[in-house]
Amino acid sequence: MNRRRDLPVFPLSRTPVRSSISNHAEIVYHEFDDVGEEDGPRIALVTLGCDKNTVDSERTMAALLGHGARVSSDVQDAEVIIVNTCGFIRSAKEQSIETILDACAMKGEGGVRAVVAVGCLVQRHGDELAKEIPEVDLFLGLTELPKLVTELRGLGFLPDKSTPVPLMERPLRLLSSELRHTSYLKVSEGCDHTCAFCAIPMMRGLHRSQPINHLVREASGLHAAGVQEINIVSQDTTWYGRDLRRHDSEAPLLPDLLRALLEGTAIPWYRLFYMYPSGITRELVDLLASESRILPYLDMPIQHGSDRILTLMRRPERRETIIERAGWLREAIPGLTLRTTVIVGFPGESEDDFSQMLELLEEIQFERVGAFTYSVEEGTRAERLPDHVPRDVMDDRLEELMELQRAISFERNSMYVGRETDVLVDQSLNDDPEYGAVGRTDGQAVDVDGVTHLIGSGVWKPGEFVRARVVGAHDYDLVAEIVETTHQSTSS
Repeated sequence: MNRRRDLPVFPLSRTPVRSSISNHAEIVYHEFDDVGEEDGPRIALVTLGCDKNTVDSERTMAALLGHGARVSSDVQDAEVIIVNTCGFIRSAKEQSIETILDACAMKGEGGVRAVVAVGCLVQRHGDELAKEIPEVDLFLGLTELPKLVTELRGLGFLPDKSTPVPLMERPLRLLSSELRHTSYLKVSEGCDHTCAFCAIPMMRGLHRSQPINHLVREASGLHAAGVQEINIVSQDTTWYGRDLRRHDSEAPLLPDLLRALLEGTAIPWYRLFYMYPSGITRELVDLLASESRILPYLDMPIQHGSDRILTLMRRPERRETIIERAGWLREAIPGLTLRTTVIVGFPGESEDDFSQMLELLEEIQFERVGAFTYSVEEGTRAERLPDHVPRDVMDDRLEELMELQRAISFERNSMYVGRETDVLVDQSLNDDPEYGAVGRTDGQAVDVDGVTHLIGSGVWKPGEFVRARVVGAHDYDLVAEIVETTHQSTSS
C-alpha cells in the first residue's frame, strides 16, 4: 500500500496529506518492557497529542493487560497497533492520519494483524476516516473507548477469557518507563467553555468531573508505582466540581479535591495546569500559599492581552481580571512561577491588539510562555470570522513575541542565581564531563519548560530529590551545584 497517497482529508484541511506533512504534533511512544501473558496477543499503542491523551492511553494499556494481552511499546513486533489520535489543530490531524497510514503499511507487509484508531480525531471524523482508510480494522471515538476490549475480543484479537484479572488486582494505568517518577492526573473530561477557536467540546463533550475518591485512589496508585510528581490536568482545572454543583449544592470543588489528595496520598509534588484566570478564587490562592506540596507554579492560559480579541475569542475573562488574578497569586505565593499560553494572529488581530498583548506580558512577567500562531479549525466560530491574518504577519509577530519572552525568561531565571532549591532528578549523566544529572526545580514542568543541569560527583537516580545551589542561568535553563540528597526515589 502506498502510504503517501493523497487523502482528501474531508473537512480536516483544505489540502491533501502529502509527504511534506509538518511534524508539529508530537508522537509519544510509551516505552516499556513487554508486560503480560507470554502467549497473549502482542499489542502496541502510539499516542499523539496532549497529556490528557497520555492518560487515556495508559488506562487503555492497563485494561488490555488485565484481559490477557501482552502489551509493549514495540510496534515492530506487534500483532495489533492502536493509534490514539489527536484532532486539536491541523498539523495534529495530519500527523494522526500519517501515523495511521504507517500502521496500515505494516499491516500490508504481513506482520501486523490489525490496526485500531481511537481518540479525538475518530470521535469527530470517524465516518469519514472509515470511508477513506478501509484498511483500519476498528475505529472508536472517545465515548466508545470503554468498548475497546469487547470489540477486540469480538474480532478475535483478544482471548475469549471468562475470568480476566480482577479489577482490584490490575493497575489503573500502565506507566511508561521513561520518567516514571512524573505523571498526570486527569481530574475531569470535556469543557463547558465555548471559545471561538477551539474544537475540544465537539470531541470531548461538556465538562464532567471525576469523583474525588477515584482520583485519590488513582494518585495513590501512581505513588505506589514510583511517581513523585503529579501534574493535575483537565481542559479547565478551576472548573472542577461545578458540574456536580448543578445537582448538589454541597458537591466538592477544586480546593476540596486538592485537600483530599494531600490528605489521602504522600505524593511530594503536585503541579496545577490549565487554571483559567476567571476560575481562580481567593480560597484557592490561600490554599496554594499554605500547602508546600502544591508547588508554587501555576499554568494560567490567557490566550491574548487585548479585550477586543478576548471578546472575539469568547474567553471568559478580560485583561483586568487577568492582571488582578496574577496580582493575587504573586502577592500570596513567594517564588511563584507563572506559565501561560497565547495565540498570535487570531482573526481580526490588529497591530494595536498585538501590542496590547506584548504590554500585558511585560506587565505580568510570566516566567514561562507557550505561544502559537492561530490555526483554522473546521466547525469553530473563529473559522467564520472575517479578517484572517496573513501567515507571514503571524510568523513575524510570533517571532517578536518570543524574543520579548526570551528576555523576560532570562531575567526571571537570573533571579535564582545564588539560591538553594530542591531539584527532582530526571536523568543521570554518568558519562557527561560537565554535568552529573539533569533535573527540574519546582518552577520547571516536564516537557514544556526548561531544565536544571546539575554539577556534582556521584550517582543520582531518576525520581530522587537533591538540594542544589543555582550558579548559572540561561534563557530557559538553570545550572546548579548539588549540595545534598534530600530523599530517595521510590521508583523501582
